[in-house]
Amino acid sequence: MNNPQQPGKYDAVLGGNSPSIEGAAVLGGIEGVKLRLQNPDAKVRIAALEQAVNYGEQGLDLVIAGLKDESWDVQNAAYLILSDRTETKVKQALISNLQGLKLEKIEVVTTNKFGEIIQRQQRIAKYFIEDLGNGMTLEMAEIPGGTFMMGSPENEAGKKDWESPQHQVSISSFFMGKYPVTQAQYQAIMGTNPSHFKGENRPVESVGWHDAVAFCQELSQRAGKNYRLPSEAEWEYACRAGTTTPFYFGESITPELVNYDGDNPYASASKGQYRRQTTDVGIFPPNAFGLYDMHGNVWEWCQDHLRGGSWNNNPANCRSAYRYYLYLVDDSINVGFRVVCSGAART
Repeated sequence: MNNPQQPGKYDAVLGGNSPSIEGAAVLGGIEGVKLRLQNPDAKVRIAALEQAVNYGEQGLDLVIAGLKDESWDVQNAAYLILSDRTETKVKQALISNLQGLKLEKIEVVTTNKFGEIIQRQQRIAKYFIEDLGNGMTLEMAEIPGGTFMMGSPENEAGKKDWESPQHQVSISSFFMGKYPVTQAQYQAIMGTNPSHFKGENRPVESVGWHDAVAFCQELSQRAGKNYRLPSEAEWEYACRAGTTTPFYFGESITPELVNYDGDNPYASASKGQYRRQTTDVGIFPPNAFGLYDMHGNVWEWCQDHLRGGSWNNNPANCRSAYRYYLYLVDDSINVGFRVVCSGAART
């Protein structure tokens, strides 16, 4: 029988002279895994967690401990490893750490300058579900706190002066709508549907800033939580989800990934479909926080400006850093909104 405490065939043993094989359990055995979990580099800690499960109960305990790591990426890796396991202590640990949140596996894609997908990565998103009544719900994604560079770098294609200068911003944790508010959700709270492009699962549009604020106020009263529009900083931080590229997808986008005016390509991407209307939410890939439709489909009201671009905008206007403004009473057919929730959101 194999001894999990002993180095395996392809482990790189502490003190050995051979170069490490890519993916090898560096410093072999459970003690090596523990040592790597103390490394300040999150990528090293993630690799250690992936190998810890090869070392029995002790290794599993290390993965469970990873749920409380200071890095969101390390936590995410731990959740991904544990999500399909059936051990009682794993289930108990997940319940304890999630505190009523729902885990959902998602696939995050990365693109090159041609808009081609060059990487697919499995992630875990965490949501709480708000009951709006009559079978209607609102899913809210957990957005971890952190620090990012707000605005666009000088060499970003399509950059506007009002996206500068780039500056560091720290954001506290909060929850954000998985999708822009849909017509069915708006109808459930406000009793009306002003949208031009009808469809229960399409984003509500033709709403002014005051309409969006009124929705948040009514939802807050019903739910007993603090729902509001995001600040621009919260919106961009949530959209980027740790990325620094023009889009959360990467260097460019195509109409297969975002609903925008496909007659106008970005960077080296090709032209594509121009749908000339909104689409159902959630049909394009999400970002690493589990948010959908942050680029294109409809502009989203913030507390201070508009963000995200829409179905009839060129892709440069859909970038993570792009900002726009309208009069508060404007209710264009390409403008909707997304809500955030701060405070006691977990149950």
